[in-house]
Amino acid sequence: MKQQITTIALAGITAFIAISLIKFPDQSLEASIRGLNMWWEIVFPSLLPFFITAELLIGFGFVKFIGVLFEPIMRPVFKVPGSGSFAWAMGMASGYPTGAKITTRLREDRQLTRIQAERLVSFTNASSPLFIFGAVSVGFFYDAKLGIILAAAHYIGNALVGVCMRFYGRNEEKYDPISKTGKQRFSILRAFKEMHRTRMDDPRPFGRIVGDAVLNSIQTLVMVGGFIILFSVFTKLLYIAGISQTIGVLFQYVLKMVSLPGDLAIPMLSGLFEITLGVNLISSNDAAHLLEKIIVVSFILGFNGLSVQAQVASIISSSDIRFYPYFFARILHGLFAAILTVAFYTPLYLNKTSFDFKGIPVSNHIQEGTWRYVLQTLADIGPIITVIFLFIAILILMNRQYKR
Repeated sequence: MKQQITTIALAGITAFIAISLIKFPDQSLEASIRGLNMWWEIVFPSLLPFFITAELLIGFGFVKFIGVLFEPIMRPVFKVPGSGSFAWAMGMASGYPTGAKITTRLREDRQLTRIQAERLVSFTNASSPLFIFGAVSVGFFYDAKLGIILAAAHYIGNALVGVCMRFYGRNEEKYDPISKTGKQRFSILRAFKEMHRTRMDDPRPFGRIVGDAVLNSIQTLVMVGGFIILFSVFTKLLYIAGISQTIGVLFQYVLKMVSLPGDLAIPMLSGLFEITLGVNLISSNDAAHLLEKIIVVSFILGFNGLSVQAQVASIISSSDIRFYPYFFARILHGLFAAILTVAFYTPLYLNKTSFDFKGIPVSNHIQEGTWRYVLQTLADIGPIITVIFLFIAILILMNRQYKR
């Protein structure tokens, strides 16, 4: 019965999208182009270097080296091997879904048990500093100071999620012999030996490792682009069909229960589907106070949005990592980030910023200019980088096909 209901629900959603695309072609095309531009200009060029670098570092054994060094920290605090520190650091630096990509690779290499991978993926998918400071703080709120609050709440909340998730799967892990590893001390010599052994165990030549890194990274990013476009269109269709407004009534009651204005219901709902669209709507809402806005924004950033969650689900589907621990952790992260935003608002913002009559900071023009410059540079050269690497991927595939 459960499977039948799932089949009906999936068929109904697909039919709704198909009918809506036919009925609203202009709006669908506009939303599709918006998602494509975001992927074309920002997502692909900003994530590709991190993806390729991560693949190479895993292939050359450097992640094993990092894992041995950070084992005394990661295992007691988060109950994951030291190699998880690499996924955590790369996930924070480059943004989602890098953490899921690296965690899946570590699971495929048997460096993690399933429980450990599910713990790790729950707190290694975070927003990047570029997105928090550049797109959200400067791009939407025109205030670089807000980035300090949002980043502090986001990353500290993420660490708290990792600490909470250490208790996940304890009963299952008791019967997993792979997870029974003794305490290991800090040893650079042993880390070098493990790195060398990992590299020697990989039979692929250097050129093959680099080629695989490029192809795997581009394949993942093409998938990410598809999800961005899909959810951009889907969110637009829900709004046009009036479904967003209907669901928004329920969100109004929820927001009022926590003393937040109901006018943020529709923007919050949009953000739960697609982060950028939701944050844009929240920032332009004049009915809410700044603190109320960034509380909702922090929750959305922690929740990741269903678009990002779909990307993560697609990435981990190639392994035995289950999705529901990650989904639970996203709700937890959103709550932690929202609470920390309230705590940080006065010490990190009000006590350190002066405002003009429009409520916009009169200081920090240098920081704002820097983030604007980075975003503008990506928008200018991003499409060129995207085309070049797509062409490189085609050449690699053609070369391998020719050698066969």
